[in-house]
Amino acid sequence: MAWGVWCIYVLGAGVRLWLMNSSGGDFIAKRVEFSTPLNSWKRVEEGVFLYSQGIPVYSGGVFHETPLCLLISSFLIRSWRAYLSLLFVACDLLTAALLAAVAASYSRKQLVEQKKNVDKYSVDALPLLLTSESLWSGVAYVSAVYLFCPYTVASCVAQTTTVFDNLVLATVLVSMVKGYSILFGGLVAVATYQSFYPVCLLVPGIISLVQEKNSISALVKPLLSFAVSLGLLMIMSAEIAGSWEFLEATYGFILAAPDLTPNIGLFWYFFTEMFEHFRLFFLATFQINAFVYVLPLSIRLRRDPILLATALLAFTAVFRSYPSLGNVGFYLALVPMWKHLHPFMRQTFIVGCMFVSTSVLGPIMYNLWIFSGSANANFYFAVTLAFNTAQIFLVTDLLFAYVKWEYQLTHGSKIEVDGSPGRLTLQ
Repeated sequence: MAWGVWCIYVLGAGVRLWLMNSSGGDFIAKRVEFSTPLNSWKRVEEGVFLYSQGIPVYSGGVFHETPLCLLISSFLIRSWRAYLSLLFVACDLLTAALLAAVAASYSRKQLVEQKKNVDKYSVDALPLLLTSESLWSGVAYVSAVYLFCPYTVASCVAQTTTVFDNLVLATVLVSMVKGYSILFGGLVAVATYQSFYPVCLLVPGIISLVQEKNSISALVKPLLSFAVSLGLLMIMSAEIAGSWEFLEATYGFILAAPDLTPNIGLFWYFFTEMFEHFRLFFLATFQINAFVYVLPLSIRLRRDPILLATALLAFTAVFRSYPSLGNVGFYLALVPMWKHLHPFMRQTFIVGCMFVSTSVLGPIMYNLWIFSGSANANFYFAVTLAFNTAQIFLVTDLLFAYVKWEYQLTHGSKIEVDGSPGRLTLQ
């Protein structure tokens, strides 16, 4: 087993390094599906050059990373330029290992919870009970999916900063499932500082910590750690940048979405067609979509905070202003943790076909539009709309499967109405 795991990691690293050193590396780095105005390494290099020349970095509208990212990137490009590809690969391998650790801790908690509540389950729920074999196979699948998912592989090959964002998110999930309150709050602050949207992970994290420790400190510690850490990061950033101008160029850029370069998201097409006097209203509506599901999902999924966190990551990957396939690949790697829910899922074939077809048609439509001139923006946006619809189908199918599995555990799989067989229908 251990030898097989090592082989997965070595093969994953080999695929990434081979693609980075092939002619396809530059092609992938230019693809809008992976590189956006927020995560493009080319823009980071340009920002570092401007910073080294003493030119204001945030006044040109090119660089939108945080000041701390600018400082760290400047050091890496000056001192580690020859080893940057190895650094990106190492971060991806570490992310896969951390996600496997999340899956392992989650599996142990699931078995303990099942043992505690086994008396409440129906007599015919035996086939639905979790086994250590099925859960531990899911742990191996989590790291394998992350290491070989084309979305995460290509994101690493393109050397996007999404690789580092995914690493921070993986550490957030580890600290959450391990119950490290102060560390969790600090890491969520770092993730929020980098890309804003991970602030929603505070909710599942606090739910998990309160359930585990059952004390008021489990609520206060992560919130206090988050506030203090984020405040310190902001003060340090203002010192590095020399002013608070970076706020508009980073978080203002994320919220206002002024760059309408095509990507896999929903913002660029709508706001290209939008009348200016409607822009603020629809901008607020689109941004609220990334967070409006936090409260209802937290109420329904309060007994499974990791599933809640995964669902929130999926929704933010769909509704953020500048998404990339690297964001999609991250939460897809977590789905095998609920391998036991697959028999209850009804749309896996449709969703799989949609993912494959849109992943193939997306670059084709983009090339027909931009390079050949034989198509237009509607063609490419139709593909991205179908891709995002597939993501919503996947998440809703997973959540409905969880609800059905949970119901059948306590009520059994046989449904009777007035003594005769019945069935549940969703209306």
